[in-house]
Amino acid sequence: MTRSSDPTTRASLGGTSRPDVPGEESEATQPETVKDSPAESAVGCLFCQFQNSSSNELLVEGQEAYVRWDNYPAALGHVEIVPKRHVESYFALTAREHAEMYALIRQARQMIDQQYHPDGYTIGVNEGKAAGRTIDHLHVHLIPRHGGDVPDPRGGIRHVLPGTNPDKWLASRRDDGDQT
Repeated sequence: MTRSSDPTTRASLGGTSRPDVPGEESEATQPETVKDSPAESAVGCLFCQFQNSSSNELLVEGQEAYVRWDNYPAALGHVEIVPKRHVESYFALTAREHAEMYALIRQARQMIDQQYHPDGYTIGVNEGKAAGRTIDHLHVHLIPRHGGDVPDPRGGIRHVLPGTNPDKWLASRRDDGDQT
């Protein structure tokens, strides 16, 4: 796995719809339209221009979504899983998009494991501006983690909010009589 836009390094993922799941087909063919219309929202959207190799280096491409290398990686191997349809919210994904994005996360993980050998992963979505979203097109971060990459990884993503120090939390629980 090299980090290149050479099409020979891109994997492909077939359809992931599950006709055995009741309601999947009807939901997958009836996407939410609020803030999701490509005609209304996609002009100038980085993630809608996924075929542009100067701004999007793809690792894997599926029918509904793709995996791209993050342009400003938090760690070596940091990728983003992005639906092809312009959609802002994780909760607006169709069942088909959701299933394929899940499959792509797993496929990307295997590829990253082979090249970077991480000890763990952080998987995250900034759902809304209050959560830190800066691009109004859903993307799921898959960030490889290594032992020692931060002094104390306990609590993981909880550190995005104040008052989440694990030692202080445990001490407050003990002060309340909790024997945890």
